[in-house]
Amino acid sequence: MSKPSLICGSLAFDTIMSFGGRFSEALLADQLHKINVAFLVPQLRREFGGCAGNIAYNLKLLQGDPLIMATIGQDGSSYLDRLKQLDIDTRCVRNIDAAYTAQAFITTDADSNQITAFHPGAMAQSHENKVGDAGKVALAIIAPDGRDGMLEHARDCASLNVPFIFDPGQGLPMFNGAELEHFIELATYVAVNDYEAELLTERTGLSLHQIAQRVSALIVTRGELGAEIFTDGQRIDIPCVKADAVVDPTGCGDAFRAGMLYGLTQEMDWPTTGRLSSLMGAIKIASQGGQNHVPSRAEIEDRFQRAFGYRF
Repeated sequence: MSKPSLICGSLAFDTIMSFGGRFSEALLADQLHKINVAFLVPQLRREFGGCAGNIAYNLKLLQGDPLIMATIGQDGSSYLDRLKQLDIDTRCVRNIDAAYTAQAFITTDADSNQITAFHPGAMAQSHENKVGDAGKVALAIIAPDGRDGMLEHARDCASLNVPFIFDPGQGLPMFNGAELEHFIELATYVAVNDYEAELLTERTGLSLHQIAQRVSALIVTRGELGAEIFTDGQRIDIPCVKADAVVDPTGCGDAFRAGMLYGLTQEMDWPTTGRLSSLMGAIKIASQGGQNHVPSRAEIEDRFQRAFGYRF
């Protein structure tokens, strides 16, 4: 029986609203010290999100075996029901009755400016989960989550000899240079986007080359420019796959990470793993939200062959 991939990260609800005007027309520059404004948002949608949920969703599309380690609150039953319907293992999802599930409230204006309010809720208790409770796993990923949970899960993986991907994402600013360097020392792989790579090098004082020397591979995604994988003293350039449409970048990084998890657990070479990851990001960007794209495994395989000339 194959071992699952442990996905440590957040489960969250994203409430996304569209304001037809411009924030700049409602905010007076000389009155910013006493703001009292309301925006009419006739368009609203609620999405299932959070890094752990998005990664697990995409890994399941590839017919991988995700096991989520996360926390939800008193309002999280609908998310649990969804994961169970998708046949995603939720035995390591802890319910925090005294909190709400993490959620983001995002309002976008006509110029694509955004005002976001984020409530961490149950995510702040993620450290109550223990990696050892997951049993035997093939690989783990430490994705954005509660600060204490990320630190503890990394230490747990290292002590249990569980290889893991350190994926700090938007959680990176929570950690100082010494803490980030400690994550790198414990991790098997590090995955960041280009902005996060700059912040990581700035805070740790380490160059990308020095970080790559401390892990089996350093992966840096660069949006429409593709990605770079630094491993065994070489750099592998991964091309960006042309998307059918560019609709919403939300969750593209998570889709990319799912491709990495699948490629690594299937012992694919790095060029193939990187290309599959790139393809998963391109498939996601053509849909709204992080979990609304629904390609079959066969469709993913066919798209990979069309893009790269061979099957994974």
